[in-house]
Amino acid sequence: MREKLMKRAANLLSVKSIVTLVLTGVFAWMAVDGKISQDFMTIYAVIIAFYFGTQSQKVQEALDGDQ
Repeated sequence: MREKLMKRAANLLSVKSIVTLVLTGVFAWMAVDGKISQDFMTIYAVIIAFYFGTQSQKVQEALDGDQ
């Protein structure tokens, strides 16, 4: 159990995760200020889609490997 938590914490420190978390923070800040531009929305949507797409692919590959 502890190994699994350490592995997940290490995964959060990857560049992809850090960029996603920072962009989400910026998005939230801009939303509160009401200053979200269309360009930022497009970039944010692409990055979030990429991040969750790769995560979902990893989960699917793990599930396929278990069968």
